[in-house]
Amino acid sequence: MSAEQTEHDPAVNPTISYELHGNCYLNITYHCTLRCAFCPKFNGSWEVQGFDLRLFEEPSAEKVVEEVGDPDRYKQIVFCGLGEPTTRLDVLLEVAEQLKAQGATIRVNTDGLASLIHGRDVAPELAGKVDALSISMNAHNSELYDRHCRPKCEGGFEAMLDFARKAKAYVPSVTLTAIDGLEGVDIDACEKIAAEIGVAFRRRVLDEVG
Repeated sequence: MSAEQTEHDPAVNPTISYELHGNCYLNITYHCTLRCAFCPKFNGSWEVQGFDLRLFEEPSAEKVVEEVGDPDRYKQIVFCGLGEPTTRLDVLLEVAEQLKAQGATIRVNTDGLASLIHGRDVAPELAGKVDALSISMNAHNSELYDRHCRPKCEGGFEAMLDFARKAKAYVPSVTLTAIDGLEGVDIDACEKIAAEIGVAFRRRVLDEVG
């Protein structure tokens, strides 16, 4: 393998952090609690905005902090990637705590199923460590949610909404998002649910990732 091939081989040089929109995005896991039909990785690609996000090993908290470097260079530090960052909640919180101590603003892009998969209400654990949550709602009812997001655990839609309700007491900014373009999804109905919960709402566009 040539030096150039090695440089671009995710097994040798994985993309743990990448910069977009003035933010530093952190790719800490390849595991996910959903199997979304619209996710690039289920359609043959691990690429987001030119970055190959395949991971063959999950990075330690120390490695992630090292990858970020000086957080003052960025508007926000965002836990994202093509895996669900809250599956590694301990690492996420450790990294967030260290970077917050350096003045960083922390956002977590999540499917909102952390409490469901960990078997406890994890919302209080985010207090003082996470400044913003972007939660993928993706549908206005459980039937459509299950069809498009294909959760591995039952009760995902209700668990996601319950997480949003509880998280707003501990995280300053909570936003539910839904993708305009998914068959049958009513964006206005999604926005109404967010308003009823008392959190913000953001419309996303199908096939626009990153």
